[in-house]
Amino acid sequence: MHNQQNNKPLDAFRKAAEAGEFLITAEVAPPKGGDPCHMVEMAATLKGRVHAVNITDGSRAVLRMSPLPASVILLQHGIEPICQMACRDRNRIGLQADLMGAYALGIRNVLSLTGDSVKAGDHPDAKGVFDLESIRLLQAIDKLNHGFDYNDKPLTDGILDLFPGAAVDPQCPSWSGLQKRFERKLQAGAQFFQSQLITDFDKLDKFMDQIAAGCDKPILAGIFLFKSAKNARFIKRVVPGVNIPDHIIERLEKAQDPLEEGMKIAAEQVQMAQQLCQGVHMMAVKREDLIAPILNLAGVKPVNELVPV
Repeated sequence: MHNQQNNKPLDAFRKAAEAGEFLITAEVAPPKGGDPCHMVEMAATLKGRVHAVNITDGSRAVLRMSPLPASVILLQHGIEPICQMACRDRNRIGLQADLMGAYALGIRNVLSLTGDSVKAGDHPDAKGVFDLESIRLLQAIDKLNHGFDYNDKPLTDGILDLFPGAAVDPQCPSWSGLQKRFERKLQAGAQFFQSQLITDFDKLDKFMDQIAAGCDKPILAGIFLFKSAKNARFIKRVVPGVNIPDHIIERLEKAQDPLEEGMKIAAEQVQMAQQLCQGVHMMAVKREDLIAPILNLAGVKPVNELVPV
């Protein structure tokens, strides 16, 4: 059995965030089934290139292994996880229970999410729970970090020390709604923000300038690898709130090698993000092995060589 000593918490992500370094994270999906080999293989290609690896929690309401054991498996392979936690499938008892378990097993980074509607996924007849949403989940984490449960009753067996983050969508059509939720997430204790995939860098610039200015918490721009024009159209159709401009789809369509073109587009976007915010969150569904080459194309050094911004 892995005890706390063997399973020593990894906290490079938090240290880099607090030191003001340019942060790099990437997303890996847990397996659908009991064999984590492919997930571990993909995450291993990111060692030394990212500060931490996000493990998704039933993204798009599609069934996969729970992010908690998947995150522990990464820890056992020396890879620091950011365990995503969505409010869709568990009530406040289940969420707090999982947070305590995550902490005891050495997980330190948690991304608080409301979660996609079950109607979007592969079990549309399932019951969505949504007892809490992302802001209340952040509040719950903050209470646990101060030694109290959601009802303000003291924890009798040790407090938690989790590093909570939240999602943000700088391309949100409602500017006032975006500002309000961002401020509420900050107040609830979010220590970092990972964005939805960004294609409009003018909007990101405006968000950094008008909403995030002075918040002193790192914002990581979501960078997505489009593998082909067909792939880009699919993402535009199925992922809520995503708008992919025609010029990107056209570039992919005209390219002799669409995958290579997609990598170039992602690398260009990483370079744009470097001018605007404190990090990038890389998403390359089923091709996580291409994230390191994209970072190379963008001229981003391995994480141990990065300096504070």
